[in-house]
Amino acid sequence: MKLKKRFIAGAVCPKCNAQDTLMLYMENSVEKVECVECGHTKSQTDAKVEKSSKSSGNVIGLFKPE
Repeated sequence: MKLKKRFIAGAVCPKCNAQDTLMLYMENSVEKVECVECGHTKSQTDAKVEKSSKSSGNVIGLFKPE
């Protein structure tokens, strides 16, 4: 399966400060941003997962039936 990657116009990398180098893509239902200049990556977790993991430190993973 090929990942569909899109560049974010006007975005600046928080690590190297390069502009227009960030690409956005989905991987295993997780939104990810990667800088093509320095390789910096950031994952955007689902708000429900983040809230759940902050309230309970016992979360190991997330099961999504298909």
